[in-house]
Amino acid sequence: MPVDSAEKNFNEDGFFYKLIKEFSSTEFKIWTIAINLAIFISCFSLALETVDEYYEKYNLLFKCVEYIAVAFFAADYVLNVYYASNRMKYVFSFWGMVDLFSILPTLLQVVNLSAFQSTKLIRSLRVIRSLRVLKMVKFAVINNPESAKVNPVFTNLKIYFAMFFSVIMICSSIMFLVEGSLYSTQTMEQGEKELIQIAKDQDIDIEKNPEVIKFIPVDPISGIEIAEDKRYFTSIPTAMWWCVLAVTGYGDMFPVTVGGRIVACITFLLGLTLFGVLIIIVGNSIIKLFFIDPEDSKEAANYSRDAVLGGMLRRNWITEEKVREIELLSEKDIIQKFKSL
Repeated sequence: MPVDSAEKNFNEDGFFYKLIKEFSSTEFKIWTIAINLAIFISCFSLALETVDEYYEKYNLLFKCVEYIAVAFFAADYVLNVYYASNRMKYVFSFWGMVDLFSILPTLLQVVNLSAFQSTKLIRSLRVIRSLRVLKMVKFAVINNPESAKVNPVFTNLKIYFAMFFSVIMICSSIMFLVEGSLYSTQTMEQGEKELIQIAKDQDIDIEKNPEVIKFIPVDPISGIEIAEDKRYFTSIPTAMWWCVLAVTGYGDMFPVTVGGRIVACITFLLGLTLFGVLIIIVGNSIIKLFFIDPEDSKEAANYSRDAVLGGMLRRNWITEEKVREIELLSEKDIIQKFKSL
């Protein structure tokens, strides 16, 4: 019975199987590049979208980027579920959840669920897709061990910068969500409208008392007012600037809310971890280039006199008496004997 061409593409030797499972295939490599590009472009689009002037000017472009990226992520998720040995296990695995949350917020908006559309937390979940960079790098390294052996420095740096990008993107987005959203343009306008309505209900003359409609954001945990000169995180790009400085050990901005300070503490700890990893990578590279590699010393130690004699004895190349005789010789005598052979 002839196999349909569409069905053939889904077989174990078909096009889609190679796209997802055959890590050495050209199809997989091209798909990996396409997914990584979609991740980077969609993350930067998400960040720029929080800048009011860009959002008003390029709103249509941001939506197009979002839908195209989600189409890639959705296709990747469906194919991964289809070819998973245990589909249910994959769906509820860590990487399965990352894949799902990469597309879920946009899907909820597409179906026009107003409750979800107005929820900032659901929209902010889109930043989880930056974790897909680590996933793709992980698969590329694990399934191409030869490239890691040939050029370990490049492989380590690739992993490091993927981690760095993920930390910067996620921490800056969470900081904007936790603190920056309290004084975003949308929040300030909504707060002012509510104050105007309250003033009208109480018959307060707004023109004579303009201060009654001046909205001042408040930390929801401590109840402390956020002064105008302390509102630093007005967009994700601004928070990314703070995050880069925080990760590298310096900062010219600081959070004032309880939630923002918790995010800052986590960011500092992650920055210390990344800095430690970078020192290890650079240190190992310098040792390999300019100094004696400890790993080479270990390999050289494996070729000691006892190890060589033991190997020769096991192969019956020499007798035990000869082994004892050689053990009594100095290194100079052994060299002289071998020269005379």
